[in-house]
Parts: sequence; C-alpha cells; structure tokens
Amino acid sequence: MASGKSTFGKELAKDKGLPFLDLDESVESREGRSISEIFAKEGEEYFRKREREILHEICNEADEFVLATGGGTPCFFDNMDYMNQAGTTVFLNTSPLVIVDRLKRQRADRPLLAMYSDDELEFFVREHLESRLSFYLKAKEQV
Repeated sequence: MASGKSTFGKELAKDKGLPFLDLDESVESREGRSISEIFAKEGEEYFRKREREILHEICNEADEFVLATGGGTPCFFDNMDYMNQAGTTVFLNTSPLVIVDRLKRQRADRPLLAMYSDDELEFFVREHLESRLSFYLKAKEQV
C-alpha cells in the first residue's frame, strides 16, 4: 500500500512500450464491485481466491505486460512463485516513513485508514511490512 506500485508500473510500461495492468482494478472489473464490497460481502478468503484466479487469467491472456498487484497478492497461495515463473517480479522497497507520509495524504481515498492516528498508522505500516517481507524478498528484482 502506497509503495508506488501503480506509479512505477505505469512508468515502466511506458518505457518498455507495454500495456499496464492493475490486478485490483481487474478484480473489481470482473466482479462488478469494489474490493471493499467484496471483502464486506464475501470475506478475504473469497477475495484472495478470485485474485489468484484473475492473476492466472491475466498471465495466460497476454504475452508481455506490466502488472501492479495488491500488497497482499504475493503472500497468498503460491502467487509469488507463480509470478516469478511467469516473468520478472519487482519489490519496491519503500521506506515505512515514506509510505506513512503518502498514506496520511491519501486518507480521504482510503477510508479504512481514517480510524488510525498518525502513530497507529506508522505501527500498522511497519507491522504489515514485517509480516509480508519474506514474500516480497522472493522478487527477482528490488528497487
């Protein structure tokens, strides 16, 4: 979250002359509802299964592309191994303080974060990064 996946991905896609895709947007489009709605009605398990299915569909539909995934995507099922086999993966190793600063400015767009104070937000970010880091470090590249 707020590591710069979409911004970096769009720039990389433009530089390489490739299409840019966003996995979260693809899930929302194929489901016809927002990720927040999917979580609220179906729960995380359903979302993660659909996310995985759509990840596989995207990789099977197109030859070359740049894909921004959600921050949790690499952490479920065999997604990280699958993405490494399908292409080149990149971990945007963004400082927790940079992420917190970005999230503070994006609170209006991220209602789930509105309930956190600044200190709580920093704790939340650091805790999430720590729990996911072992998956992120499996990426082929780090920037």
